[in-house]
Amino acid sequence: MKEFMNYKDYIGSVHYNDEDEVFHGKLEGIDALVTFEAQSVKELKAAFHEAVDDYIEHCHAMGREPKKTARGCFNVRVGADLHFKALLEASKRGVSLNSLVKKVLDKELSHSR
Repeated sequence: MKEFMNYKDYIGSVHYNDEDEVFHGKLEGIDALVTFEAQSVKELKAAFHEAVDDYIEHCHAMGREPKKTARGCFNVRVGADLHFKALLEASKRGVSLNSLVKKVLDKELSHSR
């Protein structure tokens, strides 16, 4: 089973509770807790779409933009050896470490789609 759903650039996690026989999920990557649930996959997809639309509508009604937690800046702990290798590679390429990491991430993630 696919563990995530996508709609309007939002991601919803998907889980199944066997005891309650219900699918449930939440919007991921936003600065709020928004959940949804249903008893069938078709209903879950509709509930997810409704949750996204309601979240966007609620944010606009409150006079703020819907926020995603990705701000474009994060810390990564890679260990001293890999850090040093990356610094050397960036230096050889004549770019900053930040530019090198961005390029490598972009290349890697564009292949995983």
